[in-house]
Amino acid sequence: MHVTVAGKQVETGEALKVHVRDGLDAITRKYFDHALEANVTFHRSRAHFACDINLKAGRGLTMRAEGEGPDAHRAFEEAAEHLAKRLRRYRRRMNEHSRSVAPDRDAEAPSGRERVLQAIEEEEGEQPVATNGADHGAIIAEHATAIALMTVGEAVMRMDLAHVPVLMFRNKATRTLNVVYRRGDGHVGWIDPGEG
Repeated sequence: MHVTVAGKQVETGEALKVHVRDGLDAITRKYFDHALEANVTFHRSRAHFACDINLKAGRGLTMRAEGEGPDAHRAFEEAAEHLAKRLRRYRRRMNEHSRSVAPDRDAEAPSGRERVLQAIEEEEGEQPVATNGADHGAIIAEHATAIALMTVGEAVMRMDLAHVPVLMFRNKATRTLNVVYRRGDGHVGWIDPGEG
């Protein structure tokens, strides 16, 4: 995780920077081990020091925490405690959500053997597909996966947490198969075939 420590009219010495990095590493390892970056800013607030933490925990997931104290270290400790509390709540909600949708799944995942479709084509005497003389890699059927019943928002959240580029799900509102995917511009695309 990339951590940036800055101060607005406050000196941020090396000891404070090490304290901040160690504290954030401990929190993210405990609650959310794939955080991307954190920006920590210290400034004076009347007679106290204030600390703002902005943590980018994943695509589309940013958390903010603030703290005050008589010195910069205590201000960071208070902000880090608030951040840990938010990460803990978020993780608990995700776990509860996963447990709540488990009974709603339409189909159980079969034993999940991996199949290589290219080998099947060759056994049947077909040539692997090539375009412009270039061979494509093998087409591999991934392990069977149950398609969960969820809302579009839940599907986007699950896609981001699983760090996958695409997720198929059964839309809770329409009961039809839908797809969400990460577009090249960083936004999320949603394919809804409708009722047609």
